[in-house]
Amino acid sequence: MHHPIPYDVVIAGAGPVGLLLACELRLAGLSVLVLEQAENPSSPLKRLPFGMRGLSVPTIEAFDRRGLLDDIAMPQQKLGSGKGGVSGQEKNQPRRQAGHFAGISFDYDNIDSAKWPYRLPGPAGTNMAAEMAHLEIVLAARAGAMGVEIRRGLGVESLDQSDDGVTVRAGNETFHARWLVGCDGGRSTVRKAAGFEFTGTDPEFTGYSVEVEMADPDTLGQGRIYTPTGMYFQSRPGTIAMVEFDGGAFHRSQPVTPEHVQAVLRRISGTDVTLTALKLATTWTDRAYQATAYRKGRVLLAGDAAHIHSPLGGQGLNLGLGDAMNLGWKLAATIRGDAPAGLLDSYFEERHPVGAQVLDWSRAQVALMRPSPNSRALEAIIRDLIATRDGATYFAERVWGVSLRYDLGGDHPLIGRSAPDFELADGTRFGERLRNGRGLLLDFDVSPALQALTSRWSGRITYIASNAKERLGLSALLVRPDGVVAWAADAEPDPEGAAQAAARWFGESK
Repeated sequence: MHHPIPYDVVIAGAGPVGLLLACELRLAGLSVLVLEQAENPSSPLKRLPFGMRGLSVPTIEAFDRRGLLDDIAMPQQKLGSGKGGVSGQEKNQPRRQAGHFAGISFDYDNIDSAKWPYRLPGPAGTNMAAEMAHLEIVLAARAGAMGVEIRRGLGVESLDQSDDGVTVRAGNETFHARWLVGCDGGRSTVRKAAGFEFTGTDPEFTGYSVEVEMADPDTLGQGRIYTPTGMYFQSRPGTIAMVEFDGGAFHRSQPVTPEHVQAVLRRISGTDVTLTALKLATTWTDRAYQATAYRKGRVLLAGDAAHIHSPLGGQGLNLGLGDAMNLGWKLAATIRGDAPAGLLDSYFEERHPVGAQVLDWSRAQVALMRPSPNSRALEAIIRDLIATRDGATYFAERVWGVSLRYDLGGDHPLIGRSAPDFELADGTRFGERLRNGRGLLLDFDVSPALQALTSRWSGRITYIASNAKERLGLSALLVRPDGVVAWAADAEPDPEGAAQAAARWFGESK
C-alpha cells in the first residue's frame, strides 16, 4: 500500500501568513506542504482599492531581513506612498497624514522620532502600503522557488494527532506530518478540528465595503463622516466603507443585494441616495476573538486562525505576519532537535499579549465610533490629544508597531526590541546579514571571548566583527533569527551573559 511521504510541517492556508511561515521553515531546510482550500488565489477584494494594506515597521523589517522588500515595494508609485514613509509625502502639503485612530488622523510633523533612540534610517521606513494580491504573488513565488509544495483546491477537513505526528485529511487525500500549523483564517477548520478554545467579544456593527455607481454621486460627502446612525467613508466617488450598529446581525446572514446596500446607505447617511449599480460588496464585523492557547500537541495556530478583530486601522495582516516570523525559526529548531527547553512555548508567551493588545486597540476604536453623545465627547478629547506632539508620537508608535517589545528579561533597554539596522564598516547593512535565517552576534570591539563563544554555536549563530557608521553606544549584541535582540552590552561585554542568552535561544553549545 502506498503511504504519502511524511512532511516536517503541513500548513493550512496559502495567505500571506501561511506563505511567509512556509518560507521561514524552508530557510531552515524543512519539508513543507501548504494546503489551500481556494482553487484560485485571485479575488477582486485583494486588489485595489479594497486590497490595500498598510504595512507596519515589524512587517517591513521582516521583509527587508529576508530580501523580499524590493519585490513587495515595486508597485509603490501606484499606491502613493514613498518607501521611507515621510519621503513619499508631497513636500508642499500643509498636513501630512501619517495614520489614524478610528478615523482621527495624526500628522508626520507632530511625531517626535527622537523618542525611538534605537531606530536607524534604512530601507525599512516607518510605513508603507501594499496590495494584498501582489503580496500573495510575491510570497507564493518565493515559497515555490525555495521548494515549498503548494496544493490549491485542497482545504484541511479533519485531523488526528498522535505523539509523533499529525494526519490531515483534505479532499480524498491523506497527508502525514510531524506538525500542522493552522493559518486558515478567522473561521479556521484547524482551530475547530483540534478543539482550541476561542473567546472574546461579539460584534456591535456590520461593516460594508462596496463599489457602487450612483445616480446622484454629489449627495454623499467625501472622506469619513460620522452620523447619528453610524459612519461612512467615501475615499473616491463610489468606493464606500460604512458601519451600521446592528450588533453584526447582517454579516453573512444573507446575500448583499443592491437594494440592501442602498437601504443601509440611506439610513447611515440620512440622504435619499440612489444606487444604479453594485459592482462589488463585502461585509465584516468588529467581532474580537482570540485563541486561549496557540498550541495543542503538534498543532499550532498563526494569523487570523489565532485571533480575529475588525479591520479598523489595518492591524490584522501585520499581526499575522509577526506570528509567522516569531514561530518559524522556533518550530524549525524544535524539529531539528537543537531547540532549548521551552523555545516553542515562547511563541505563545510572546505573541499572545501582542494579539490581545491589538484586539483592545480595535475595541477602543469601536467605542469611539458608536453613534452616541458619549462617544462623540470621547472622540473630541482623543482628537485634542492626537494633535499634540506626545499624542501623535504615542499613536504612531502603536499604529506603526515601533513600540513592539517582547518581555525577555535582561536589563538593557534594547533586549526584546527589533535590532537597529546598522550600516557596517564594509557598507553592508545589518538587516541584510539576517537573510540566511541564523542568529547573529555583532561585536563592534572584536572581543576574543565573544568570538570564542559563538564558535560553540557555529551553524546557528554567525559572528560579525565590524564597526558601524552609528553604533548607538553599543559594544555588542546578540540577535535572534527573527531580528529580535536577545542580549546587548553598552560597555565592556559580559561573555557569560552572552553565553546564557545564546543557550536560552539557541540550545546547548557544541
